[in-house]
Amino acid sequence: MENKAVLTVKDLSVSFHMYDRGLEQYDLSVISNLNLDVRSGEIVAVAGSSGSGKSLLAHAVMGLLPGNAKIRGEICYRGELLTQRRKEILRGKELALVPQSVSFLDPLMRVGSQVRGGRKDEGSRRAQKEIFKRFRLEEQVEKLYPFQLSGGMARRVLVSTAVLSGAEVILADEPTPGLDLEMAVEALNVFRELADEGKAVVLITHDIDLAFHVADRIAVFYAGTTVEVARASDFLEGKEALRHPYSKALWEALPQNGFRPIPGFQPYAKALPKGCLFGPRCPHKTEGCEREIPMRELRGGYVRCIHAD
Repeated sequence: MENKAVLTVKDLSVSFHMYDRGLEQYDLSVISNLNLDVRSGEIVAVAGSSGSGKSLLAHAVMGLLPGNAKIRGEICYRGELLTQRRKEILRGKELALVPQSVSFLDPLMRVGSQVRGGRKDEGSRRAQKEIFKRFRLEEQVEKLYPFQLSGGMARRVLVSTAVLSGAEVILADEPTPGLDLEMAVEALNVFRELADEGKAVVLITHDIDLAFHVADRIAVFYAGTTVEVARASDFLEGKEALRHPYSKALWEALPQNGFRPIPGFQPYAKALPKGCLFGPRCPHKTEGCEREIPMRELRGGYVRCIHAD
């Protein structure tokens, strides 16, 4: 029996209504035609440079975008469209976010109560103590307020909150910065265990070489869109197993693979090129790359490139 996607993002576009000089108004498109899905029991790691839309995706799914944001496309949970109202109902219950910023912690609530979601039963307290012990958070930390935590402690508290939420879908937005290698690996192992228990996990991370070892698939973002979705094993196998030129360049830029950069830079959202957004930096660019390029299935993955084979 096919394991259907729990969370599906189809042709998602996000823009912000902005004001320019002289109060001229315009819409700044920051995500366009983005596609992603995650199934029960699976970790999908999202990789890409800063500004590629990774955190915006998480905030769009959770319904946390600001009032000047406009969304097109579909975000579905268990096959049902996620309206803003439904996102608010499911948020913190069936959909959980490990935010990138520690400012998401309530400054007026003690840490332990936040992690338990306000629950006071003995089972919740015991679970909170167990996860704190695993993340090397001393017992008295539960009585502290967020301002009393170091950055690394706050990060571990945020991960603990998602673990104890019981959510079916967990979006972890950069959960490992500020953690030493041992603790970063432990945090990723916790997400792997949650997936093995049947949860669906979207892992947004710059620690891509660590993610390879816990994720099932890797979604590569560039300039606000998905350019490839590949098996994690493809990245471990090597560059030739990948499909998109940007994915190959990302692989080569890893320290263990030579740390080789490519010329150019990711385009600014206000000046996106026609067709393939990676075109201006791609050695394989042709006239056909200036047309709209859809995602297509290739060698067990998906790619947005007419030259991939």
